[in-house]
Amino acid sequence: METRVRLDLDGPIATITNANPAKANAFDDAMDQRLFEILAEIGENRDVRAVIWRGEGKSFSSGRDVGAIGGAGAGMTHHELMTRGHRGIQRILDLDVPILVAMQGWAIGASFQRALLCDIRVASDDARFMLPEVGHGVIPDTGGVARLFQICGHGVAADMVLTGRVMTAAEALGHGVVSRVVARDELDATVREMAERIAAAPFVTVKMARRVLRHLSEPEVRSSMAEELIAQTFVNKSDDFAEFRAARAEDRPARYTGS
Repeated sequence: METRVRLDLDGPIATITNANPAKANAFDDAMDQRLFEILAEIGENRDVRAVIWRGEGKSFSSGRDVGAIGGAGAGMTHHELMTRGHRGIQRILDLDVPILVAMQGWAIGASFQRALLCDIRVASDDARFMLPEVGHGVIPDTGGVARLFQICGHGVAADMVLTGRVMTAAEALGHGVVSRVVARDELDATVREMAERIAAAPFVTVKMARRVLRHLSEPEVRSSMAEELIAQTFVNKSDDFAEFRAARAEDRPARYTGS
């Protein structure tokens, strides 16, 4: 079994751990599949009342392990890979229980977006957030940009997406991307205490409170993911993306046409 994403159950609290610290918890296809399986397992467990998602080592997750892209998806089209990924990660939206994310170090790309889809984010004071996709010739495609837009508005979301710049923990707190910033050595304990408080509340009350919040936010998130699926598939087949790859391989300036 894949061990670089781990599920631990402790009473009413489930903990998902990104356990690939040698690569700053970068995800490959096998880790993705295990994460999706874990989310399904949690959804079927009637005893779970809150979920903690955390990472071992220096970072929550540095995003995608680019050296492993396509390994488990050989023979699938880019559109099929994205569809599989969207179906898997949308299990976050389908859970009856909240997910609290403990974020230290880097949260980059799809991993940052996945955290944005969760209910609550708590950062250590050394946390950093980034969406670098445009600089790699593609777009963010995991649904988190819609949530970032909802939280921060167009200006901040556009800045992060189009420039790929870094957001610090202090700025993330100011914009509401995270709800709390704590010292690194207090992160796990803080999130655990929050999860225990939620787990101790009447389950039906938590479900109904989250239902109201979900109805406010999820239609736009799901709509954005559908648009991302179309847009990323188009980008992947575009002349400009082919030129992007050729220019990098040939170490020359790119000549883009917008098509």
